[in-house]
Amino acid sequence: MKNYSLAQLTEAFINALKSQHKSKFTIIAYKKDLEQFSGFLISKGVEDIRDVKKEIIEAFIKHLIDLSYTKKSSSRKLNSIRTFFRYLKNEGVIAYNPALEVSHPKYTQPHPRTLTKLEYRALRDVAREDKRTYALIETLLQTGIKIGELANIRLQDIKNSSLYIRPYGKNPEREIPLNKAAKKAIDDYLKTRGDGKSDFLFITRTGRPLLVRNIRQIIARCFRDVGIKDATVNDLRNTFIAYQIMNGASVEYIAKIVGHKRLSSTERFLNLVKNSVNKKEKLNEL
Repeated sequence: MKNYSLAQLTEAFINALKSQHKSKFTIIAYKKDLEQFSGFLISKGVEDIRDVKKEIIEAFIKHLIDLSYTKKSSSRKLNSIRTFFRYLKNEGVIAYNPALEVSHPKYTQPHPRTLTKLEYRALRDVAREDKRTYALIETLLQTGIKIGELANIRLQDIKNSSLYIRPYGKNPEREIPLNKAAKKAIDDYLKTRGDGKSDFLFITRTGRPLLVRNIRQIIARCFRDVGIKDATVNDLRNTFIAYQIMNGASVEYIAKIVGHKRLSSTERFLNLVKNSVNKKEKLNEL
């Protein structure tokens, strides 16, 4: 492999990831990061991977930040480079991993945004005008699943009091509780859904699966209609987690429901709930 081009080395690495059965989302992310890094190397006249030193990797990270990439995003790209170089070292292409000498850009994790009680009610109220929209929003608010997991739900995944969540990206498959509010919203939507040929739960007016971007557009429109600013679909997931903690659910239980692999991802909501949310507000009373 020592005479291979940057593109060939990247392709070999991607094939190795595929052989390890990495998710398609992980593979796409690595490929994009490494293609961007390779383009930077070529622009600097570096064509042999063995010539890459920590200084040029540091220059690449600085270049990203200068292009307005966030420090968090730049840090993730550094992780991709580190993994790539580890692979090359294991393959005997390089003698050491220069990326390990590069420090991650420091950044502070912003507090998760959650909907206020007023925003929560307003969003649900405007969504009631359309059965599908209401089912989308209610399912997100009452389960805390990701938008991609929502788009991936099939008709057979819906049980009387539970919902089967298929593997999505790094999130594992799991079965989660489906409360009465979410179940009713889904049942009401199904009465208007039509038969269609698709087994996906949420479909377009023409019977095709509703894509993530479609769902995002629908919910963004609801945010605009009720004047909720600076909100994203993921804030519905944040809201679920925050109110579950406020209701006294354990961090371990919530992490299992929402698919967090690390408890720290859930624990960061503890201070948010303590400092920003009135503990008398309960999710099942909203």
